[in-house]
Amino acid sequence: MKKVKITVLKTTFDEELAREYGVPGLGACPMLKAGQVFYADYAKPAGFCDEAWKAMYQYVFALAHGAEKDLFYYGDWIRTPGVAICSCNDGLRPVIFKLEATDEVSQIDYEPVR
Repeated sequence: MKKVKITVLKTTFDEELAREYGVPGLGACPMLKAGQVFYADYAKPAGFCDEAWKAMYQYVFALAHGAEKDLFYYGDWIRTPGVAICSCNDGLRPVIFKLEATDEVSQIDYEPVR
C-alpha cells in the first residue's frame, strides 16, 4: 500500500447561500488553509477534518491500493492518472483538495488473508 498526498487547493465561501442559510458571522472553513499537505493511506490523517475525510476516503483508498495507473470514471473526469480533485461536503464553504498517488510505501503492512 502506498501513501496518498492530500493538498488543500483552496477554500471557498458562497456568500449568497451563507446569507440565506448560514449563521451570522459564518466565513470560510476555519480548519483548513490553502497549501496545507497531509498524507494518508487507509486512515484519516491527524488534524484532518472528519467531514472532508468522509467525502474523499474512497479515492484515497483506491489510490493507495494501485489506482494510480488508471484514470477515474472511465477517463472523463481528471486527465492525469493517479490524481483526484474533490471537495468536502460543506455546501456553504467547501474546501477543494488534490489527491495524488505517491511512491512512498505506507508503514502499515497487512498479511494476506488465506
